[in-house]
Amino acid sequence: MKPFTVHRGRVAPLDRVNVDTDQIIPKQFLKRIEKTGFGQFLFYDWRFGADGKKNPDFVLHEPRYEGATILVAGKNFGCGSSREHAVWALADFGFRAVISSSFADIFANNSTKNGFLAVRLSDDEVATLMKRAQEIDQYQVRIDLEKQEVSDEQGFRAQFAMDEFVRHCLLNGLDDIGLTLQHEKDIAAYEAQHPAPAALSVRSNARS
Repeated sequence: MKPFTVHRGRVAPLDRVNVDTDQIIPKQFLKRIEKTGFGQFLFYDWRFGADGKKNPDFVLHEPRYEGATILVAGKNFGCGSSREHAVWALADFGFRAVISSSFADIFANNSTKNGFLAVRLSDDEVATLMKRAQEIDQYQVRIDLEKQEVSDEQGFRAQFAMDEFVRHCLLNGLDDIGLTLQHEKDIAAYEAQHPAPAALSVRSNARS
């Protein structure tokens, strides 16, 4: 998993509340078995019409937001079903973080396990970032996970809270597998002292 330390990037404003996971990645696109390839279907029903043509009015189709890596959205982002594909789609599209005043717990947890940062700021702070992203061309912010701070070149600066264990995992690029592999030597030593079940079965049959 890619570590998240400091990231500076262009901001795209999604001025909508209660964005659920079916809007982030519609259910008909959940047939892939890899974590990649979902970005093309991100916000599909908003980005494209029933005829498959681009919706020119959707924010991510505006040239000024091309290449954005930080999404600012309304409250309760990622609500709905527990599909991890929502985080995969955001990351595959190119986003590294989403800023909102609140997230669904499962979405926030899935973000952590995929090296994707979900930043909680106050409603007023999110509103400020949303307005600046809408009014300032190619607006960028800097997210510093070590300092737990979001800032811009216009004087905005805000701190955000994060569980220390979650922060440690993100800073060091540790998912569940990575955390387990930190104890690889101990695991190997334990397995060396405990024969595999198959070996035990062979020995048992040989004695009988």
